[in-house]
Amino acid sequence: MAKKTGSDKYFEGIGRRKTAVARVRFLPASKELFYRVNGKDYQLYFDVKRLSQLVVAPLKVLDGTARKESAVEVKVRGGGITAQSEAVVLGLARALTKFNEDFKKELRVMGYLTRDSRRVERKKFGLKKARRAPQWRKR
Repeated sequence: MAKKTGSDKYFEGIGRRKTAVARVRFLPASKELFYRVNGKDYQLYFDVKRLSQLVVAPLKVLDGTARKESAVEVKVRGGGITAQSEAVVLGLARALTKFNEDFKKELRVMGYLTRDSRRVERKKFGLKKARRAPQWRKR
């Protein structure tokens, strides 16, 4: 679903991972070129090189000219830095499929449209952690 604010038309996607939630807006043919996460440049926000490369990976399905003329605005909260980066990837991939349905097959093959549903298991009563039992003593 494309939304219009002023003169900018954008495509929005929501990404989730563990407790992190990312709202990604993809602005094709933007006058101003940027990739901002919570108001910062993505390389400053995701200062680990592996994570900063991960969040731009879904953009590689775009052809060269469209990639240079597009902007990405992200608001992310909750979770840790790795979960946030994976939530951004899912949100961006969903926004790109709304922009162009032809990207869906390639994004699906690369694994960017798959929601990782693993979460932290809750701690159980009588145990030290979720599954770790207290040490057994004979006497």
